[in-house]
Amino acid sequence: MSSPAPTGGSPWFTGTVEDITVETARAKTFTLRLPAPLGHRAGQHVVLRLTAPDGYSAARSYSVASAPTDESLIDLTVERLDEGEVSTFLHDVAEVGDELELRGPIGTHFAWDPDDGPALLVGGGSGLAPLMSMLRLARAADRSDLVRLVVAARTPDDLLYAAELPGPEVTLTYSRAVGPDGRPAGRLTADDLAASVRPGQHTFICGSSGFCEAAGAHLLALGVQPTTITVERFGPTT
Repeated sequence: MSSPAPTGGSPWFTGTVEDITVETARAKTFTLRLPAPLGHRAGQHVVLRLTAPDGYSAARSYSVASAPTDESLIDLTVERLDEGEVSTFLHDVAEVGDELELRGPIGTHFAWDPDDGPALLVGGGSGLAPLMSMLRLARAADRSDLVRLVVAARTPDDLLYAAELPGPEVTLTYSRAVGPDGRPAGRLTADDLAASVRPGQHTFICGSSGFCEAAGAHLLALGVQPTTITVERFGPTT
């Protein structure tokens, strides 16, 4: 997930590109080695800044897709936006060994760990990135029972982290293809969410504004209390 970068805050540091994984035709995951462990909570993001030789700079916020660990590595999944200065550089120019400026972790409202109790994660498109950090953390802590993840993608070819997502915690929906369980193609519905709604959950929704509004409306219709829903929207820089 990416969004316009905030201003101010913590100091900048350097991360080195250690690996680049092609997720889909328009998304890549960049594994960065940091000077020290980031110390993030699952769901938080960092700001990535590019600076040209003439001093011009552009920055974007990207969710950390990897689970919190003691290692000095993080994964940032970047969707290529044709008009995006940072995403096009990362996709078209960046190579293993390149150094990138970072700041963070940022964002305490959209964060989860197993001590927080059960969570429903609802992600659309590249909004899956911070939710994947939460799912990976739950699995690493042997607490998969705490999370349910509902994913909306266009087709299987557009699904991020496809090799990791099959599992009892995950419901996959496709707007333009039949789902793995025979679900017809179509946008996310209340029925897709109903089986994952449980008492005592906190719900995290991440995706485009339209997706978040629709998913939130479905959950409210199912009786989920609005005070238990946290939303993170993303989109091109405005």
